[in-house]
Amino acid sequence: MAQLPWLHQPLEAFCSLLKTKRIGHAYLVAMDMGYGGEQLTLALAKSSLCTAVGYAGSCGFCKSCQLVEANNHPDLYRVEADGAQIKVDQIRSLCQKLTTTPQQGGRRVAFILNSERLNQASANALLKTLEEPGKDTILFLQANSPSRLLSTISSRCQRLHLEIPAKSVVRQWLHQELQISEDVTWCLPVVGGPLAVIEAVESGREQVLVSYRKAWLQSLSSGLLCDSLINVNEKQVSDALKVLYLVVHRILVKKQEVDPLTRVALANFAGKIMQVETRLSVMPTVNSLALFEGLTIEYRQLMSQ
Repeated sequence: MAQLPWLHQPLEAFCSLLKTKRIGHAYLVAMDMGYGGEQLTLALAKSSLCTAVGYAGSCGFCKSCQLVEANNHPDLYRVEADGAQIKVDQIRSLCQKLTTTPQQGGRRVAFILNSERLNQASANALLKTLEEPGKDTILFLQANSPSRLLSTISSRCQRLHLEIPAKSVVRQWLHQELQISEDVTWCLPVVGGPLAVIEAVESGREQVLVSYRKAWLQSLSSGLLCDSLINVNEKQVSDALKVLYLVVHRILVKKQEVDPLTRVALANFAGKIMQVETRLSVMPTVNSLALFEGLTIEYRQLMSQ
């Protein structure tokens, strides 16, 4: 937890509830994994099982903490998507396990990662357990996109007070972690969070995103698609579109002299880009060349009006 300073406060607040025995039975952890949502959820679960929990989290030394560290705690259950969805059989199995007596004599704790991937059937299977979880049972539902979580589920969970760290905080943290001088926070909206930025820098993905940014600026200016955008494969289309959105948004911010009607058209164009990106997951195939050329032409047309 030390490397993610913005997670200290919510963990301390939760541990305070634990120590004063004012704990609830279900919590929604509305934080993207890229910002540490999984780490926070695991820390909350570990603290819930710790026999010597402090205000800063689990002790790390008791038998329960040692079992969690070894991924071998019999009363801790982890659920995550099987493919694109969390399936009903996974939830039914979890609910059955939560009816058993805790083997360590303490709490039974479960956490569901990317809980917005619960489908209608799996969500319905979870409802009864959320309403009547049983004695000494705590559930944590982590969500990258909490707005996509079914209201019947989110309404039955308490929410921890979570705040996305300011960009300046993230920038400073990334500088310390990566030991680099350049600002890489520009790609946060593309990759999903500071942890994902580190992965992108180390894998070379961030440099590919930089090349997309340069290529879009040139393509929008000339009306001709650059080579680096012509050769984008299906797995890279989403990144290229997200970068295009950032480029258009930046143009909106910088070109204050553009007339109001054109600014509205630009804003609508940016919205269209993200709508297309959102629909990619349900498209059987994507002709990226035709898509990118069409967006380039549309931009040129609206800017020439």
